[in-house]
Amino acid sequence: MKEFVLQNRFDPSRCKIDYRKELNEEQLDVVLNGDGPCLVLAGAGSGKTRTITYRVAYLIENGISPQNILLLTFTNKASREMLGRVEGLLCTYPQGMYGGTFHSIANRLLRIYAPAVGHTSNFTIMDEEDARALIKSCVKELSVDTTARRFPSPANLHNIISYSMNASLSIRDSVQKKHDSFWDLIPTIERIAELYETRKATADIVDFDDLLLLLRKLLYTNPVVRDRLASQFQYILVDEYQDTNTVQADIVRQLASVHKNVLVVGDDAQSIYSFRAAQIRNILQFPDAYPEAKTFKLVTNYRSSPEILSLANAVIKQNKDQFKKDLRAVCASCEKPNLVPAANQFQEAQYIAEQILSLRDDGMALRNIAVLFRGSFQAQALEFELAKRDIPYDFRGGMKFFQRAHIKDVVAHLRIVANPKDELAWSRVLGMQPGIGVVSATKIVAKLQTYDPTVLFDPSSSFGPIFPGKSGQAFEAVLAVARKMLVGKRPTNMIRSVISNGYCDYLEAEYPDFMERLDDLEQFALFAEPYDDVTKFLEEVTLTEDHTAQASLRAGRERPTLSDAPDRLVLTTIHQAKGLEWDAVFVMGLLDGKFPHQRALDEEGGLEEERRLFYVATTRARRHLFLTYPISTGDDTLMFTQPSQFLQELPDDLVEQVRLRPSSTPYMLNATRSRSHDDEPTIVLDALGERKPVKPMTVSFLRNVDEL
Repeated sequence: MKEFVLQNRFDPSRCKIDYRKELNEEQLDVVLNGDGPCLVLAGAGSGKTRTITYRVAYLIENGISPQNILLLTFTNKASREMLGRVEGLLCTYPQGMYGGTFHSIANRLLRIYAPAVGHTSNFTIMDEEDARALIKSCVKELSVDTTARRFPSPANLHNIISYSMNASLSIRDSVQKKHDSFWDLIPTIERIAELYETRKATADIVDFDDLLLLLRKLLYTNPVVRDRLASQFQYILVDEYQDTNTVQADIVRQLASVHKNVLVVGDDAQSIYSFRAAQIRNILQFPDAYPEAKTFKLVTNYRSSPEILSLANAVIKQNKDQFKKDLRAVCASCEKPNLVPAANQFQEAQYIAEQILSLRDDGMALRNIAVLFRGSFQAQALEFELAKRDIPYDFRGGMKFFQRAHIKDVVAHLRIVANPKDELAWSRVLGMQPGIGVVSATKIVAKLQTYDPTVLFDPSSSFGPIFPGKSGQAFEAVLAVARKMLVGKRPTNMIRSVISNGYCDYLEAEYPDFMERLDDLEQFALFAEPYDDVTKFLEEVTLTEDHTAQASLRAGRERPTLSDAPDRLVLTTIHQAKGLEWDAVFVMGLLDGKFPHQRALDEEGGLEEERRLFYVATTRARRHLFLTYPISTGDDTLMFTQPSQFLQELPDDLVEQVRLRPSSTPYMLNATRSRSHDDEPTIVLDALGERKPVKPMTVSFLRNVDEL
């Protein structure tokens, strides 16, 4: 086959679009010279999407048929945006072009070639709920005793199977890596996975993972089909290549095997999804996989101020496994990022709330402000503070703190102790016990109404004869936990008692992200430390949750959403924030052991991925960046903390250091901010957002509690 030669066909003078006018030199180089294997290292805010869409438009303007172009993205939103921009540039839709997510393109191709991999072209695609239901059916068909010990839930089993498929690992290796406590269950999980595959094949159904695996199988086992498709796709463009897994990289390699015009765009510094089986080595080793590859760098940043970019560049320089690059700013200079140690998590939350109000008073819309955190558990104190101050917000990356299932589970335990006649709480707690269904729980709850609470929680009382079999055992287990909670007396001790007496095992069996949920519960226990009375604590929790709901109702909403509440603060995990940007960004909870997270340090490459996550957080900010952390945690049991090692790696001259001073009122803070220039006054901030100049001073970085 005669190799298609790009450069002999393309003539910029024939194009209607003025590419030299529309693009900077870095972007233009990619668009004009992106033939052959190409690696485009696109830094944050460097116009990655713009470059890809102009490249596609350039190909079409120079005679390449849209049906010979393949554009692979990771989200439907990205695909729609890129194809829409191409249409806008060409004034016509690129009809016939293969553009979409890896999964949507796989589905499109498998509808044609499914018989070659054991399915009909009318196969059905299951969603995650369907997949969990089928796995549950497999467990039942195999007569697995799920009550002998805490057995993985269908959601957990699906997570294990899915991870093994995407990471190209065996079930055994997947369990060992993700759920080591299930080691003794590996033979059973393997049998479930085998039956799951058999049932899917028999019913001619596939799940999302199968779409990629079947396409890869097709390309590797059917050379005729592979060459046909590889010949059709003269140009392949891949967005967010740093997020590809092994299966996706194999698919790209096979589809590019004829023309070898494969242009992958991504940023190794923003590879943060290894928990989804993404492999950073795909982008790092691209030049090895394609020895003739050209490498382009997009480093002109159109998003952030020079001060923010200086900090971001310093952050990522600490990583060893990376392509070196420094982002260059186009935006005007602004203030340095603020580094803010707080006395505790409550003062941290108060400071952030005060600064948000101050920014709003200065004319910044709430929707242009975001608070970012490593894990959702870190935002609990802030959510409480925002509710008190009636600051509307949207929580992304999960439900609001007090609405989360595991928080409600523990609250239900507290409600039982506070009010033994609480039927709803009893029903929820009993429903978590092995072997207890809705009918059994209802019978137990009905019987409970006849007993005196003092007898109920008496250690000498036994209810086994009244509720025989598994019902009695489950009820006694719940009572045992309740009695231990009463020994603890204080809410914080009660919460920890619930966690350590069976609920931790329940979480691990039920949820794939059980460690994150444990972090939530530890934060909940810390939050409860100032309270001595469980009833008062429950009142506070309930009223806070109700306050948020009432605020939504007052605005005419059943649930707060972005579409019906345009001016709302954004609270989000950093993973959810990737690809987004705001005028002002707060990155909170920057503590050693929390960010980087301790678990990440135990994984190969974990520290560098955590640093990339911090880099992503800092590069979300356009004008203002605040980095905060509490110096101590706890109230009854005070524990002093260390700032994140990422903060300690930063040169002192890149941040404006802030010292907070407690004031006489509960919700008022004073903040003294040091300036790098002697001719500028230090600013004192109070809770009302008033600014008063004072004499210049220098505040050193608080590296130990004695400096507080």
